[in-house]
Amino acid sequence: MTFAFPSFVFRCARIPTVRHRLPLPLAATSRPFTSTSRNNASKSKSKNLKKASPPPSRGVFTKESIATFSPKQQTAEQEHVEPEPINAQLMFKAAVIASLGLSGLFWFKPTWFLGNERGSNGDIAKAIVQLKVAFPQPGQVDTDDESLQLYGSSDNWYLPASPHSVIVRPNSTEDVVKIVNIARKFNVPMIPYSGATSLEGHFSGNPNGSICIDMSGMDKIIAIREEDSDMTVQSGIKWEDINNVLKEKNISLFFPLDPGPGATIGGMIGTGCSGTNAVRYGTAKGEWFLSLTVVLPNGEVIKTRQRARKSSAGFDTTKLFIGAEGTLGIVTEATIRLAPLLPTKVAVASFPNVEHAVNAVQDILNSAYGAHVQCVELLDDNMMNAMNTSGFVDRKWPVRDTLFFKLQGDDASVKMASKIIQTISQKHKSDSFVFAATDKEAENLWQNRKYAFMSSIASVPGSKCWTTDVCVPVSKLPQLVAETKQDLKDSGLTSTIVGHVGDGNFHALILFQTDDELPKVKDAVHRMVHRAIALDGTCTGEHGVGIGKREFLSEELGEGTVELMKTIKRAVDPLNLMNPGKLYPDPKPKS
Repeated sequence: MTFAFPSFVFRCARIPTVRHRLPLPLAATSRPFTSTSRNNASKSKSKNLKKASPPPSRGVFTKESIATFSPKQQTAEQEHVEPEPINAQLMFKAAVIASLGLSGLFWFKPTWFLGNERGSNGDIAKAIVQLKVAFPQPGQVDTDDESLQLYGSSDNWYLPASPHSVIVRPNSTEDVVKIVNIARKFNVPMIPYSGATSLEGHFSGNPNGSICIDMSGMDKIIAIREEDSDMTVQSGIKWEDINNVLKEKNISLFFPLDPGPGATIGGMIGTGCSGTNAVRYGTAKGEWFLSLTVVLPNGEVIKTRQRARKSSAGFDTTKLFIGAEGTLGIVTEATIRLAPLLPTKVAVASFPNVEHAVNAVQDILNSAYGAHVQCVELLDDNMMNAMNTSGFVDRKWPVRDTLFFKLQGDDASVKMASKIIQTISQKHKSDSFVFAATDKEAENLWQNRKYAFMSSIASVPGSKCWTTDVCVPVSKLPQLVAETKQDLKDSGLTSTIVGHVGDGNFHALILFQTDDELPKVKDAVHRMVHRAIALDGTCTGEHGVGIGKREFLSEELGEGTVELMKTIKRAVDPLNLMNPGKLYPDPKPKS
């Protein structure tokens, strides 16, 4: 059959493998996994988890169904993945894209992706058999029911969740390529995972069945180049482990991105993370990731760029992966920048309200000594009260909105910076100022900040916590915090707030005790997000979108920008196998 189109003619018969080998107009990918390995999770822990909803019948398989497939029959197929038959309509669409490149996608704008079929119950069983052939080592392929539920849900979110069909634990980029090839052969979705610290459902299983790719075993340091202040690592390594190794080797460098404990490099890339150091060092979307090695949805491996500190060779594909949440591919290695490790001290100041505290921060950061501020954290009065009553801290704090500063530099510069901070804080009605003159005092003071989350939970015994974040221009932060606190109070909800105030980013920790309160908590979170977006802010400063916040993306970015994101997704992952159901909003129903 021949199709005529303006300015070109092509024959579908010439592209028999197009379904699996579309030419990619964009070389892009990323992956969200989240952070803390749970390979050896105990059964006792899994019993305490909220039950993940079972997948529909298409994602369910039995040991009997798996047994009907012989590993010997599968071995020969392992080396070469043959495409499945494709219909004329799909071949026509693929040919248009092959001929026109990215612009060809706009001919089929109503279609979310080209191949929306999912592997059947039998296909998933066949995929599991081939995975077991490819990875015969004990523990590399896991189909234990409790593990599948554990890896598909979390105590840290209250969102729809589904167990996976199988968990696979690769050790190398080559292993990931094998998994991707098997998954695309049988049209089974792939969900990257590593640390499980995500708060927005990034690693939840697909309801129709999915392969969970547990990257936590890929945690090796490949190379440290002290002379270039960079290093190359596998994506399953935790940021704390990177800094611990550098310290053990007496290398006066560190990796400054510091999200929650247990976060891995792959998850940090996927969610576009930041942390307490962002006011001084920026976020994952800065220049801290020099290059990525990525396995694309078609099984190809790319490296985004060389190690040079700057390059104007084409557009920056590395940035395309950061924040893509595993929907464009799987990051297996990263080359990261390191920063000089400087001496630090800590100061704490209390204020009558958030507005005075934020105004003080702006003056401090704009002063001649603003460059010495590494972190500036806001803990609201409710949080300070929770810390006082929780029993975690060794001193009583004023129950007022409080700023924790971490200062860096030589002794003379830090002492002068602390005096400037105290003077400016007093100008903004601060009535309490503490400066840690020694390293031990500084460590103890900052430890109080680290107890914020645990203190919040302990302040209401038996409570659960919904944690969410938003970010606005710094000048809008006082309004947002004040309106949010009043809203939560009017709703009868107990909450605390901790914020990276130098960036306009804050986290609300909303406490509740029964599932009956969940709708009220969810509504309050939604109002907070809408409020932030109305103030020219974002629905998430550092947690990512996942499942929990994809409904807000069009409101924040606009339909045109969201459609561009979907266009890139369709081009890179036409079968929609990489972490489907995350990040991208569902199409609006036609009126």
